[in-house]
Amino acid sequence: MKNSVVGAPPPTGVFQKRPPKPTTFRVYYERRELPISVDHNNKGNAIAWKVDIEKLDYQYYLPLLFHGLCETVYPYQFLAREGIRDMLNRGGPRILPVLPKLIIPIRNAMNTKNHDVMCTTLRVIQHLVMSAEGIGVALVPYLKQILPVFNLFKNNKRNLGDAIESVDFAMLVSIIQ
Repeated sequence: MKNSVVGAPPPTGVFQKRPPKPTTFRVYYERRELPISVDHNNKGNAIAWKVDIEKLDYQYYLPLLFHGLCETVYPYQFLAREGIRDMLNRGGPRILPVLPKLIIPIRNAMNTKNHDVMCTTLRVIQHLVMSAEGIGVALVPYLKQILPVFNLFKNNKRNLGDAIESVDFAMLVSIIQ
């Protein structure tokens, strides 16, 4: 092995964004199976519910909307985020039984490694915890599935604008506890 040259190891790509796959949310929206649409009015865009939110099956629709967290294209991104916000605001005790079905979509959103998607997902987790009694405690067993990807990025320091940074992550953990 005299006079041999050893090259650098190949990059692992652990921090690279993963290309988004078509989500269940997008498929259902394109087939017009979701009771939502975009309402364009003079105040800006809003979400228009075709059915009263109180009558929706949270076991079915809330996980579908959470699958839309991975979306980065309008109108899917807008509809998923606003739909989640509306359902969490009005869900109350109907949210807790759905929590196990929300873990996989949350984990998938974190695994995209897209900063915008990850920050939105963390905001949604904060809203989820604050939306009903007992969700923070019920979420603790699932933290091992949700937070490993965030652990990769906790030491990245960059200007995120109004996005969540590691200080806000500590606040999120304290809210959950």
